[in-house]
Amino acid sequence: MNRNVPGDDAGSTARPPTMADVARLAEVGKQTVSNALNKPELLRPETLARVKAAIEELGYRPHTAARSLRRRESRTIGFALERSIAGRSNAVNDRFLHALAAAAGYRLMLFSVDSRETEIKRYDELLREQAVDAFVLDRTGNDDPRHEWLHDRLVPFVAFGRSWGEHDYGDWVDVDGAAGIEAATEHLIAAGHRNIGLLGWPAGSGTGDDRKEGWRRTVERHGTLVRGSSAAALNRPDAARRAAGTLLDEGVTAIVAVSDALALGCYEALRERGQRPGEDIAVTGFDDSPFAELLDPPLTSVEQPLEQVAMECVRMLRERIADPRRPYEQRLLTPGLVVRESSGPAAAGD
Repeated sequence: MNRNVPGDDAGSTARPPTMADVARLAEVGKQTVSNALNKPELLRPETLARVKAAIEELGYRPHTAARSLRRRESRTIGFALERSIAGRSNAVNDRFLHALAAAAGYRLMLFSVDSRETEIKRYDELLREQAVDAFVLDRTGNDDPRHEWLHDRLVPFVAFGRSWGEHDYGDWVDVDGAAGIEAATEHLIAAGHRNIGLLGWPAGSGTGDDRKEGWRRTVERHGTLVRGSSAAALNRPDAARRAAGTLLDEGVTAIVAVSDALALGCYEALRERGQRPGEDIAVTGFDDSPFAELLDPPLTSVEQPLEQVAMECVRMLRERIADPRRPYEQRLLTPGLVVRESSGPAAAGD
């Protein structure tokens, strides 16, 4: 090898080694050094070994920004924000987004959408503009077209939530909603409740169906000791209040709601009847929204480990970008139950 390296000449000023220095020492062209850094599979083993030895000897470190530009990387992750819908809480989305920003080693590009179709169009635009390297998805549901679209185009992505469809494409991190509802239901049974209603979402929502399954299997596990009935409503105040009223008419002593927004409907239905949550009828929610502990009485709710979800999403995405061929990774995290005054014990004789 030619051993002329930076700073060897008498009187020269030391400077960081360049790619040209590595190429001279390894007796190869600059493109070969670039391939060794970015596409090592293109080189013969002996050539790659010689370039690596030169890099090590010189202590060469590629400039991150320039390397990203050469590889057409933006070091930016795209995240779609669905426009707010009246009556729906965005507290979970906001908390997850803050956790994601704190965990990411990339920039986050936020863009607004109002449908799955609009979101996919924005994916296409951003990829054509080379504005993003990858995407984080949320709000997953049955027959979600985003996973397959990104999978088919070999675009790195990770989802907060299962894909729920026939084909389980992509890396995802999700919270075990069924386990969370099981914990809430078991808590009510331990408090003496034997007629426990489930206030869920209309059938067909992967997340909602999963949470309802947690209530169903818990009631069944206790056999004839526990019974219950279910009702469904969207996360809208009037619909939730009416559905909760249906459960109260059926004589339940406790209601497990699959969201805090639905639990608010239970509060309203009870107040209309002159009853108080936690004293006359126990109520639990899901998401532990910021308002949960401010209610009167404070709401018992299932808390999702959103910071852990965000960290896992970022980890999976980094590994996917580094190795696009690695097997898909899918992880289910366990939530916790935050017990407050709304889930009081059953009255004597219930």
